[in-house]
Amino acid sequence: MVLVEVLRISYYAPSKGYAVLLQEVEGKRQLPIVVGSTEAQSIALALEGVEMPRPMTHDLIQNIFSHHKSLVDKIIISKLNKGTFFSRIILQSEQLGEIIIDARPSDAIAISLRSLAPIYVRASILNKAGITEGVGFESQIEKLPQQTIDEDLDLPKTPLELIQNLNNALDKAVDSENYEVAAKLRDKIKSIEHKIRSSQ
Repeated sequence: MVLVEVLRISYYAPSKGYAVLLQEVEGKRQLPIVVGSTEAQSIALALEGVEMPRPMTHDLIQNIFSHHKSLVDKIIISKLNKGTFFSRIILQSEQLGEIIIDARPSDAIAISLRSLAPIYVRASILNKAGITEGVGFESQIEKLPQQTIDEDLDLPKTPLELIQNLNNALDKAVDSENYEVAAKLRDKIKSIEHKIRSSQ
């Protein structure tokens, strides 16, 4: 297995989704996985270290794990079948030992970022669907449209909807007088808007 880390999230216009780019830690190969807008938002918030006034779904899952004294040991992108990625969350429980949970890669990645657990990809998947660092992300991902789609991709989502979700979270943060979170959300919104303008 190959250790990877989340490098960045880019808007992927052909599927109206977002590509999460995983970077090989000791190498130059990268693995793009296209996810829906909601999952991209959750991953982006975790990357930025933004805490919402109320727990989002992946925060809730992490809280359940912690409440039952289970730690996320690692995430494995385990299979690529007919253009769909599959993954597993490996837990270590005080009472039950190792627990293996099947998950979509987008959910697994969002949880790994919150638990600081390492992400691994099977070498065969990286060999088949990986791209090369610095050779043109957009041109390479366009050649792999059927190998970079996460299960249950929600096609109607757009960057504007992501911004709207973040604005809603911003309003809630301001209403609850959580100004530190509000500032981070405002910065994230400006960053996404800048990327949209740059891509036009």
